[in-house]
Amino acid sequence: MIHAYSLIHDDLPAMDNDDLRRGLPTCHRKFDEATAILAGDALLALAFEMIGNLTPPELAGRCCKELAAAAGACQLVGGQMDDMFREKQIGKTESTIRVMEHVHHRKTGALMQVSLKLGGRIAGASEQQLTALDEFGRHFGLAFQITDDLLDVLGEEATVGKRLRKDADMKKWSYPHFLGIEGAKRAAEQAVSNAEKALTIFDQNTVSLQTLLGLAKHLPNRVK
Repeated sequence: MIHAYSLIHDDLPAMDNDDLRRGLPTCHRKFDEATAILAGDALLALAFEMIGNLTPPELAGRCCKELAAAAGACQLVGGQMDDMFREKQIGKTESTIRVMEHVHHRKTGALMQVSLKLGGRIAGASEQQLTALDEFGRHFGLAFQITDDLLDVLGEEATVGKRLRKDADMKKWSYPHFLGIEGAKRAAEQAVSNAEKALTIFDQNTVSLQTLLGLAKHLPNRVK
């Protein structure tokens, strides 16, 4: 729900001004801007309402706190603000991969990490297992973002489901811009490898683990 809300707001004219998402008109295009803003607000509130129903109450409280941190000013929202600020400072500040990765870890990575940690908490995972899930989410989020940047250059709109070739037009920072196509592909593969290593403490034969690893391994294949 929070991921969907963030995409609805990210597509707004004041943000990325996109008119296509997952092959369909974005929320503000299909309806209007006011509806899109309110839809995002409603999804954000509904996510916390659902988590608040968890039992025992101590688990619900801890999950709410961790989700709020991931979705709030220091992570998702703050990362989006930094992303927008960077675009306005093109040509005025020094561009670095480290700064770009920091932004992506706060946006894409933060939601993936907290999704895994909440699932782990609800399933009764140990602190060591939660740390491993958090580490997997961090590397998986980076691999996802690098792949997304590559698809903007190499992908087809019919397959990707959104407008492409926008990063260069908007002078947005991207991994292909800094590393080149082949360098970005290698970086994605390394991030996937790091994600796989993070899960070595788990039983490798479980269906859920194989699903996670399958998702990670699939990312670099999307741009081959």
